[in-house]
Amino acid sequence: MSSSIQDVAKAAGVSISTVSRSFTRPDLVSAKTRERVLAMAGQLNFSLSRSAAALKSGRALRVAVLMSGHIRLWFTASVIEGLNDVFHAEVYDISIFQISSIEERREFFEMLPVRRNADAVIVVSFDIDDEETRQLASVDVPIIGINTAESSAHGFAAAVNIDDEQGSTLAARHLMNLGHRDIAYISTDRDISLSFSVRGRFNVFMDCCRRDGTEPQVIVCKVDADGHYQIGDVVTQLMSLGTMPTAIACQEDGIALPLMFQLERNGLSVPGDISLIGYDDSFYTADIGLTTIRQDPVEMARAAARMTMDLINGREVREPLRKVPAQLVVRSSTARRR
Repeated sequence: MSSSIQDVAKAAGVSISTVSRSFTRPDLVSAKTRERVLAMAGQLNFSLSRSAAALKSGRALRVAVLMSGHIRLWFTASVIEGLNDVFHAEVYDISIFQISSIEERREFFEMLPVRRNADAVIVVSFDIDDEETRQLASVDVPIIGINTAESSAHGFAAAVNIDDEQGSTLAARHLMNLGHRDIAYISTDRDISLSFSVRGRFNVFMDCCRRDGTEPQVIVCKVDADGHYQIGDVVTQLMSLGTMPTAIACQEDGIALPLMFQLERNGLSVPGDISLIGYDDSFYTADIGLTTIRQDPVEMARAAARMTMDLINGREVREPLRKVPAQLVVRSSTARRR
């Protein structure tokens, strides 16, 4: 049997209004008091009506999250985990919108001012245009980016970005320092405007190689409707090249991991015949020894969520545009050119 708000207030030794604020306006309650109220609420099986809380606070108690990738992918799932860590404690729901085309993205921004169903919008790994920024401004909704290029220019109130320039430079220099000049770069065929971050990786990697007099061969990895990488087609393209590359850089670990196995099935040793480097340091990379560029999307999402709550509650955000350093993790999939 559930208890009333009066029961929780009596058990926690606080006023009824303090219990209400602990759920609806946590910024107005000390952390120690709120922890005590929430603990008592849990013991007494009490829950505050979300509709009543939203009506009283004038807020939706919801954050919209726009993602261009499938939720089951490592990066996307990691971002959701980090966001949930913060928003769950703040009694905020997350509404996830999978955006697969420019049309779907425009439809979301056109409908948001009408619905007014989110207190903030978080955009993950793709950009928005000036008109979409204007539509957000019309309802006074802050927009926060995770791995979004040129965040300030596109009207983001805050953003947390991996330093893709540093990461791609580290990857290119690592391969060239090992003596590799016959290099291939594997990228996906996603719409550029919906994969702003990975497009930046590609550009920086190519520019870094060209400055050293190296022109990498570009292989496009197709992605089917279910989000599966067509690695077999990648191997066919590699085998069809006039000269087999001695090193391969992949846009992300999701391509590099299955590619490693496919290369070895075709009689090519990694790193004996071909060095291979990924990007992300995702699941299983340590287990199979993949050299990669490390980023931590869980912690990046937590930082973005904390800034989101500050913006919603009118608090000043220190360092609103944050750039997280990338790290080269050298394992056994790269070696000096024979």
